[in-house]
Amino acid sequence: MTESLRIAALVLALGAAMPSTASADRVEDKATFDVVIRGISAATLAFSALEDGNRYAVSGLLKSAGIAAMFRKISYTGTARGAVSGTRYTPSSYVEDSDNGKKKSTSKMTYTRGVPSAVQYTPAREGRDKDVDPATMGGTVDTLTALYAILRDVDAGQECKVNLKMYDGRYVSSIAIAKPQAKKDAVLCSGQYQRIAGFKPEEMAERTTFPFTLTYQPAGNGRMRVTEIAMETIYGKAAMKRR
Repeated sequence: MTESLRIAALVLALGAAMPSTASADRVEDKATFDVVIRGISAATLAFSALEDGNRYAVSGLLKSAGIAAMFRKISYTGTARGAVSGTRYTPSSYVEDSDNGKKKSTSKMTYTRGVPSAVQYTPAREGRDKDVDPATMGGTVDTLTALYAILRDVDAGQECKVNLKMYDGRYVSSIAIAKPQAKKDAVLCSGQYQRIAGFKPEEMAERTTFPFTLTYQPAGNGRMRVTEIAMETIYGKAAMKRR
């Protein structure tokens, strides 16, 4: 995972939005979120997704914004495709292009029956002793698929039902969201992002779990929409707020 996308994932465990349109076989979602760390605008995160029958496709864009962009411009674009059944996602391909302000890189993952079968990096990355074997990562999803699974609109009564294990070719982590609590028209969820494997020893020693809260608001037509995710991170208080 690129450093920029890792920060976004931490905020999760931490322009306008187009209303969803839904039919029996087709669902579309599109939204933009502002990423704020310690009260300072740090980035914007946008995604566009389509579920058609039992297939899904999602694209995402993360880029630095505000004061953060003045010091270091970073960007990430990604696409993911695969199969979906209820809340279960099985990726078939994932591609990301990133620019961390110092270098540009591309990574690709392909899957065979839900198991990552090939991981390619351009430029090539050196192997590390703690690298995770892709063949052991069956049942995981890529980071972009996980973001979509968390941020997508859902039917009322289906909030807070996310439990995913993520693998991006190097890092393994998980996100779980549960315990819905009604607050007037809103629904609040308790969540946790957890580092599992592939991280540096100092990262694991620093912290492995990141609790967060997620807020849904009515989106119309019996649907609920994520409007904010907030958490305490190693960088201070952080939030993602939907435009």
